[in-house]
Amino acid sequence: MPLSKVQLLDFPKISDDRGNISFVEGKKHIPFDIKRVYYLYDVPTESQRGAHGHKTLEQVIIAISGSFEFTLDDGYNRQTFFLKKPWQGLYVPPMMWRELNSFSSGSVCFVLASDVYKEDDYYRDYKEFLDDVKR
Repeated sequence: MPLSKVQLLDFPKISDDRGNISFVEGKKHIPFDIKRVYYLYDVPTESQRGAHGHKTLEQVIIAISGSFEFTLDDGYNRQTFFLKKPWQGLYVPPMMWRELNSFSSGSVCFVLASDVYKEDDYYRDYKEFLDDVKR
C-alpha cells in the first residue's frame, strides 16, 4: 500500500466564545467503522512508540493535545507528519510501518481503529514487514 493512500483528514470544527468542538463519525468522516479506540499519554519526549506495522488494520491518528511526529514507511518511501491539530486526523491504511516520537509535554495521541486488537495482524519485525511488502 503506497504512501499516496495516506491522507490528512479535516474534521468538523464548531467554534464559539465558549470554545471549540470537533467530532468524528465512522464511515462519514473516516473510511471505516470504528471498532476500537485507544490513546497514548504521558509519553516522555525522548521515547519512541510504534515501531510496528499492521497487515489489515486501518487507523486514524489524532493529536488531541500537544504534538508529536508520526513517521510512515510503505517499504519504499518514508514520510513524517507533524500532528498538532485536534480537528485533524491522519488516515493510515494497512501495510504501513509506523514510528511515533518527539512527543510534546502533555501530548495525547488518540487512535481510531478499524478492528479490535489482534496480535496476528502485527508486524513486529521490520525485515519481515519489508519481505511481505516486496512480494
